[in-house]
Amino acid sequence: MKLNIAVKALTAIAQETRLSIFRILVQTGEAGLSAGQIAKTLSIPNATLSFHLKELTNAGLITARQESRFIYYAANFTTMNELLGFLTENCCAGTPCGTETVCCDEESLTANSLSLTEKTI
Repeated sequence: MKLNIAVKALTAIAQETRLSIFRILVQTGEAGLSAGQIAKTLSIPNATLSFHLKELTNAGLITARQESRFIYYAANFTTMNELLGFLTENCCAGTPCGTETVCCDEESLTANSLSLTEKTI
């Protein structure tokens, strides 16, 4: 992902309402939600919702599809994953890490555990 695209996506979700909309669409999955369902769930006026959906769509974070007279919005998981990949690209000093890999050495983990134990006793 190019830097300017990442900045555009991060700018779009750096606002409380848009972040809430995006999170709900991520939780909903590929089926998405109609604009009316989003407005009802978040108690957002339609005009306000329309503005925020436009911003998220322009950033490539959500997609829209029309079915009958309704427009359904869904998270663009490809863009979301590319953004996450961009943000974590050089994480852990270049050492690949994930849920199975620990980025700290055993000594640091043991020292941190001991100091936390001492504080709670």
